[in-house]
Amino acid sequence: MSNKTFKNALVSVSDKTGLVEFLKPLYEKGLRIVSTGGTAKALRDAGMKVADVSEQTGFPEVMDGRVKTLHPKIHMALLSREGNADDAKILKSHEVEPFDLLIVNLYPFEQALATKADQAELIENIDIGGPSLLRGAAKNFERITVVVDPSDYKMLNEIPNRETRQHLAAKAFAHVSSYDAMISHTLAPHSLFPQFPLGGSLQQSLRYGENPHQKAQWFKRRGAQSGWHDAEILQGKELSFNNLLDLEASLGLLRDLEGPSAVAVKHNSPCGVATATNLEKAVELCLKSDPVSVFGGIVALNHPVTGLAAEALSQIFLECVVAPKFTPEAKTILAKKKNLRLLEWPALALKDDFWKVQTIQGGFLVQEPDRIQRWGADWKVLGDNPTPEIRADLSFAWAAAAHLKSNSIAIAENKQTLGLGMGQVNRVDAVDQAIARMRKHHPKTSTPVLASDAFFPFPDSIDLIHGAGIRWIIQPGGSMRDEDVFNRTRELGLNMVLTGHRHFRH
Repeated sequence: MSNKTFKNALVSVSDKTGLVEFLKPLYEKGLRIVSTGGTAKALRDAGMKVADVSEQTGFPEVMDGRVKTLHPKIHMALLSREGNADDAKILKSHEVEPFDLLIVNLYPFEQALATKADQAELIENIDIGGPSLLRGAAKNFERITVVVDPSDYKMLNEIPNRETRQHLAAKAFAHVSSYDAMISHTLAPHSLFPQFPLGGSLQQSLRYGENPHQKAQWFKRRGAQSGWHDAEILQGKELSFNNLLDLEASLGLLRDLEGPSAVAVKHNSPCGVATATNLEKAVELCLKSDPVSVFGGIVALNHPVTGLAAEALSQIFLECVVAPKFTPEAKTILAKKKNLRLLEWPALALKDDFWKVQTIQGGFLVQEPDRIQRWGADWKVLGDNPTPEIRADLSFAWAAAAHLKSNSIAIAENKQTLGLGMGQVNRVDAVDQAIARMRKHHPKTSTPVLASDAFFPFPDSIDLIHGAGIRWIIQPGGSMRDEDVFNRTRELGLNMVLTGHRHFRH
């Protein structure tokens, strides 16, 4: 820090947290303050003399305040360079004193969005002058301290050093960038432009990332209408990086199921899935799908959790349980599991319409969310027409397979997964893995069905499926050897449904 105190500040904020407490001591040391609207009123109410922007510019605010800081006498005071004789001459000729402190945060567009404001109100909450002020001051960080975050006031009882000013300038650019990204996605949420803006605000610093030696943070996408940040944590330790990944992995599949359903996830892949006539039965079947793998996992539920469902969940060690609601009885039962993270999120079932983003070295990939058909009119059946029960199981298994790591296989019966194979480097191994789990945990089956997220490249998988007593298969088709696979299916008396859509998940 230097020993210099601030002399001339321009202040215009929507978030007034801590502002008076920060500025009052500086004002008492002689700080001149130029401000606007509500900010100026708050400072005057605290006993500080404040110059209106119109006094600085000699020009009134016009167009209902749309134009007030967009004026040369503002931006000259921000952009003038220290030690530049020509700049100093221009300032003197126009009787302008340079600013050395800018405190600005932007119109509350995000809050207006959250309150479902109409488009006219949203448009009026798009800040124009604020980003211009921030960019000008941040560009000129060699001379000016720019502040967007009230939490930074504590470090600024005097003019900071150059390194700190540069850090604050970078923070200002990030503030503007995330604000612009939010507006862009609000105006055209389904559009992909040559430049893809992505803006977030810190939700929480996490204890660590996937491993204890990795730093990690959780960001909320600015403007998001719903997300994990809305879930209320009723009990348990704070969420970890891996908890959040597992919760997200459960969410996509849960939203693709119909009726009371439960999804158990371990290491970012579902390990047990069930749908039933009531949630209590769905929980029971889900936990029995793979009672070994579910240990230490998370469970997501799409219906309110009752005492009976909570009793079943309390019998096993779980990291997290998330549901739209928990009854008082359920909360009491699960409260006995002190370390269990309990999340209540009423909007759990809302579909995600945002682009999926995955970082890669030097950039990132963007794609649409994968949409799963429950039963497509263009699906083709090779063999017997399925009964309504078989058809329901095929649709259920198809959804489950689509949410497993590829290569993936899902075996199901009565809307309960019996064996899941995932993350294998060839499909026959995934089939073998799924069958082995079915035989281990569900040795007695009647009419199991099998789903594959992508085509079978060879008939060898069909032989394994037949040997396991499975008579119904659903897969997209599309292999160069489809006819070999179809012929083997017919030879063995199996039935196959072709969807025409692959569902890889990498």
